[in-house]
Amino acid sequence: MQHIKRWITALVLAPILLWIVIKGNTLLFAVLVSVVAVFAMGEYLRIIFKNDEESISNTIKIISYIVSMTLVISACLGSWEILFLIIAMNLLALSIFVLSRFAGNHAIFDIIAKQVLGVVYIPVSLSLLVFIKDLDGGTFWIIWLLIVIFANDTGAFYTGTFFGKRAFSPNISPNKTIEGSLGGVTTSMIVGFIFCQIFFNDLSLSFLTIPASFLLAGAGQIGDLFESAMKRSSNIKDSGRILPGHGGMLDRIDGLLLAIPVLYVYRVFIL
Repeated sequence: MQHIKRWITALVLAPILLWIVIKGNTLLFAVLVSVVAVFAMGEYLRIIFKNDEESISNTIKIISYIVSMTLVISACLGSWEILFLIIAMNLLALSIFVLSRFAGNHAIFDIIAKQVLGVVYIPVSLSLLVFIKDLDGGTFWIIWLLIVIFANDTGAFYTGTFFGKRAFSPNISPNKTIEGSLGGVTTSMIVGFIFCQIFFNDLSLSFLTIPASFLLAGAGQIGDLFESAMKRSSNIKDSGRILPGHGGMLDRIDGLLLAIPVLYVYRVFIL
């Protein structure tokens, strides 16, 4: 039943997502991504503070949500300087928060460190999607990224289910296997090559996407394990319940968060 829910959710949301990516302008796309960032940040805070709502100050939540939305939407301006300014303003707001709370909570810097990690981990990474969309052929590369990561997840799941024997990281995710990991990487490379060849009909470019798919799949699997490690440390199974069959928003984009910077660097400096 859970598996059927996953496919139904994907089939319902995929057309909407593709329409916004293909037909929507950069601002509309950025708004969508910013909403994803806010939901993911909320789930991250819940995980990192181990479901203890009392330890998560409403001030920290509000600052995190505002910074998440602002970082992503401001990426429409295509200015790294503005992104760095927003990050600096986040630190300023957190500093004021420290001054107001330090006397009553000497663990305040641990809270601040967790919030800063979340900002770098989620909205900074997602803001790169907006930068990618503004590049030549950016819409294609975003769709290509989504397909490669989806192929990685699907290939790893089915290969691991039918052929998996050796645990990949038993202390973090016992169900993941080496065979599944290799199956995901292989599927990503094949699907990425075929998709690029169909849309660009450029054999040399398609071959260049093979190592890119390999790196993206690897980054995606690391991102998935990283989020799994966070959840395991907090004894939480799913980051949320917003997506039936998938869990939370962070569960769905955990692989993307580390794969996006890899694609950006590859697209800007290699392709």
